[in-house]
Formats: sequence, structure tokens, C-alpha cells
Amino acid sequence: MAENKFLLIPGPTQIPNRVLTAGAQPMVSHRSGEFVAIFNELRENCKSIFKTKEEVLIMTCSGSGSMEAALINFLRRGDKVLAVSVGNFGDRWRDIAEAYGFQVDYLSFPWGQAADPQAIADKLAADVNKEIKAILVQHHETSTGVYNPLPEISRVRGDHPALLMVDAISGLAACPLEMDAWGLDVVVASSQKALMTPPGLSLIGVSQKAWAAAENSDIPKFYLDLKKAKKYAADGQTPFTPAVSLVYAMNEAVKMIVEEGVDQTIARHYRRRDVVRAALQAMGLRLLADESCAGGVLTAFYTPENIPPKALTTAMNQSYQVAMAGGMGKLKPTTLRFAHLGYMRDLELAAGIVALEMALLANGYSLQPGAAIAAAEGVWGRQ
Repeated sequence: MAENKFLLIPGPTQIPNRVLTAGAQPMVSHRSGEFVAIFNELRENCKSIFKTKEEVLIMTCSGSGSMEAALINFLRRGDKVLAVSVGNFGDRWRDIAEAYGFQVDYLSFPWGQAADPQAIADKLAADVNKEIKAILVQHHETSTGVYNPLPEISRVRGDHPALLMVDAISGLAACPLEMDAWGLDVVVASSQKALMTPPGLSLIGVSQKAWAAAENSDIPKFYLDLKKAKKYAADGQTPFTPAVSLVYAMNEAVKMIVEEGVDQTIARHYRRRDVVRAALQAMGLRLLADESCAGGVLTAFYTPENIPPKALTTAMNQSYQVAMAGGMGKLKPTTLRFAHLGYMRDLELAAGIVALEMALLANGYSLQPGAAIAAAEGVWGRQ
């Protein structure tokens, strides 16, 4: 039964009962005062999570929709962008930009490593005519578990006018992010990750610098028109029919994060990261990302050479009702991703560790039974 599964995947994540209950309320008109009150409360609380005083727009679309909206609302046709990639979703920035005919300068780094701010600085220094209009980068790369050094990337811009556009879809509320203090211009996120809400809503934080750029955009847009969304949001409305039930659900989820404290929520994700890393290393498994750039969302690891990742995910799913994510792109044949994201209790984390250990043993891998959970308990004991 789906409700009995342990979701150790980087979204959709498990939903707290409090959020499920909020989303199951009777339907209301999206033009009613009742909806406006909830929508405005959600918009205000989202600012706390983004750590911004600026507008955070809430759109009914996927995270990829918000990435697309970022490009078409703040740039002009044929603009040059610098797409910085450390994995599969960094490549998605490039792919969307190319689909719209932007000139893409593609700067990639080995999967499992963070972006090097100096390399970005060198690209910007070489752009003497200031042709690059936007830098596209991940906050947290979901395919590898790498957390990029956004403060340093923002700092190396110096006086270059390029907008800094950030995909924080998986990392928001799971890894540190400070939109205003770090000078981030456009930050996109979505509901089904650390925000503990079903898929279907995306969030877009926008700086004053980006809004100024929006006035010069000449790219056609309709549903994803953010100037229109901003105008309606001033009255607690959306230009088109929103996913009303998801708005109610996410409002409750965001209130839970604010009640706990945003920094405390992030710290909890990093404690889970440390538990999982210790357990995987006790199994003798090689981790993809170094601890220095490993985020709080998930831990990617290499499976033993003679055991296909699919054999492990199938065994965990069928025998123990544990869903763990496979690798992505070129890492698909060799890696799995153990997510520790969103609403998750220690017992569920322990269940995932034990299920992986049992699946490895069932596939002929030699390890010391119980060593992984003992290592995890050792980390829990220090927290």
C-alpha cells in the first residue's frame, strides 16, 4: 500500500497529517475573502524561508515551470546567459535557455563537485562588453547532492550587472539560503521537497533589480507572466485559477517550518545527512560528494560494482516498502540517492538504512550486519 511506503526520494516527500488535513478542507472560491487571507499568510511566511523582504510569487506549475518563467520574464530575446552546471539539473537550465534561443555559455564541473566561483569570476572578467545578462546556477544539485557556494558566486560578480538566477527547488528549507543577504535576484522553488506539500506549486522570489529588468523583456508570455502575477498578488489573488487545496496545504506546511524556525529546520536536515553518510560509509560504500559540499537534501553513493542499482531499489521496494531514488543521467548505472528530506522521523531514516543493508546482503554483498545502524546511532548520540 502506498501509504505504508518509506519515501527516501528527493520528492515528492512524505506529507505530515497536519498538512494533509489542511489540504482536505472543503473547496472555496479562489476569489473569496477566505482564500485571500490564506494566500496572503502563505506569501508572507514564504518570505521568512527565502530570507527576503521582496515579493515571493506562488504559481500553479512545477519547479521546471518556474525555471522557465525566470528566463522569459527577466531577459530579452537572444540574450547571452552563463549556465553553470554541476549535474543533471544544471543542464536543465541550459536546455530551457537553448529552447528559447538564448546564447548559452555553458560552464560545467565534474558531477559530485561544487561550482568553482573563480571559474565564474574568470568568465565574467572576460565579458568586457557585459553581454552576459544572467548567471544560471543550482542552490542544491538534486542529481548529486552537492550544495553550491552561492555567497561566493554572488560575490565574484563584482560590478558585473548579470542577474543571478538560482534553482532552489530541492534545497529551499533544507540547505542555507539567504536571498537578500547574498544578493540573489531570482530564486525558484517548488512545493514537493522540504516544503512537505504535494507537487503542483512553485515559488519565485524576485529582487528589485530583476523587476527592473522585467520592464525591458520582449519575450512573449501569458500563463507564466510574472508581472501579471505580481499585480494580482497585491490583492491576494492569482491571475488564473490556482490549485486551491495545495495553497491550503502549503500554508500549513510553511507555518510548521516557521514555528520550528527556518535555521532549525535546515540544521535538522544536516543532522540527517551526517547520520546517512556515517551509515553508508560503515557499509563500505563510496559517497559521491565530499562532506565540504554535501547538502542536507540527499546523499548520493556508488553501488558495489557487481550489483546494479536497480537490483537494490527493487529489493528495498518489494521486500521492505522503502522507495530510494536511482541515479540520474550519466550516474544512473552506478549510483543511488538516499534522500533525507522533508517530513521524516528518525525511525524512517533507520528503516531506510536497515533496508539498504538487507538488500545488499540479499545481492551477495559482504558487510558486517548491524554496523551501519550502529554508526548511525553513534551520530544520533552526539546530536
